[in-house]
Amino acid sequence: MAKNPPRTKPPRGNAVIGQSGGPTAVINQSLAGAVEALRDTLVRKDVVKRIFGMRHGVNGLVKDDLIDLTKVKGKALDRVARSPAAALGSSRDKPDRDYCNAILNACSARDIRYFFYIGGNDSSDTCRIVSELADEAGYDMRCFHIPKTVDNDLVGSDHTPGFPSAARFVATAFAADGLDNASLPGVKINVVMGRHAGFLTAASALARECFEPAKKKSGFEPGPHLIYLPEVPFDTDRFIAEVQEVYSRLGRCQVAVSEGVQDKDGTPIATRLAQGLDRDAHGNVQLSGVSVLGDALADLVKRNVKTSSGKQARVRADTFGYLQRCWPDPSPVDAAEARAAAEFAVACAARGFQSGSVAITRRKGKKYRAEYGRIDLRDVAAKTRHMPESFIKGTSNVTRAFSEYCRPLVGPLPRLARLGS
Repeated sequence: MAKNPPRTKPPRGNAVIGQSGGPTAVINQSLAGAVEALRDTLVRKDVVKRIFGMRHGVNGLVKDDLIDLTKVKGKALDRVARSPAAALGSSRDKPDRDYCNAILNACSARDIRYFFYIGGNDSSDTCRIVSELADEAGYDMRCFHIPKTVDNDLVGSDHTPGFPSAARFVATAFAADGLDNASLPGVKINVVMGRHAGFLTAASALARECFEPAKKKSGFEPGPHLIYLPEVPFDTDRFIAEVQEVYSRLGRCQVAVSEGVQDKDGTPIATRLAQGLDRDAHGNVQLSGVSVLGDALADLVKRNVKTSSGKQARVRADTFGYLQRCWPDPSPVDAAEARAAAEFAVACAARGFQSGSVAITRRKGKKYRAEYGRIDLRDVAAKTRHMPESFIKGTSNVTRAFSEYCRPLVGPLPRLARLGS
């Protein structure tokens, strides 16, 4: 956490809130939390006159495409908060210094003195650049990053709003898919979001807990049986050998694989197996929402994994894609924390802090409880957090420590059962 940062009297003016990057199931909880916290503090004290919402992030701000949120009724705001995806519209723009100068000019034209941006590490970098430009220009504006990302890869936090709900989706989807795989045995490959960090793919391991303690009585071995993360170099020969071992033992195999798995040289497997993939505004190869990785791995299995009689194994692959980030069954913990993180950002502004990003940490003790703190934008901006080694088991599994870390975040999971193995 930032140590003894300077604080000054909050300036009078307007506030603006935006949403950026991939939407989540709880990103609107952060929007509602910021609006209500502003009303209860700075608006009530007549410090903030109007609260604007950017349409499609900073792209809308520079085009003066804003919505007045100052007097949106509480019931309407609550309905929005409970709805998935970005209510204001999102953006994949990655502003450089010139773009951020345009953002600052747009803020000056509207007398905006409070800039709140809900997003991931690139969004925090936008906050950082805008804050530094405002300081250079002598324009008193407070810039705060409100965290959001299903990838759970923000530096300085125990976890990030959006991740627990996506993890809940992944766990329940794998549990149901595992029963399907047992009903019509074969090899099933599911590709999960996660370009550089494997947290969301690792959450598939919680599917196994949907069958406790019933699995001990039935002999049923729930999946996923193999979990592949970006942090562990992916080797296709080893992949085939591991799938064959599980298939030979169980007569089936359920696989979780991160879209960002890469070889020992850091090259994404998807780009090795397919050419001409599109790139996003950040220059990243498009991995989410495309089936190339799953199809390619399924083809590898078809050609190399055999039944006991030497026949080709039955193989299917699904790419979870965008479904996992906005499924309308959020984790209750996630919904509450997404709102609280935004409220904390507003509280920092009201207390006179110049800028910052909100970090969620975990209190020590047996019972899970979250804490919120302000960290410097430079400490989180454009940085990526990875799965720690203590969460990774071998080449294709996660540890008990990861499950214990993730379990309290996702909310109650369904109890499922099967007759026999």
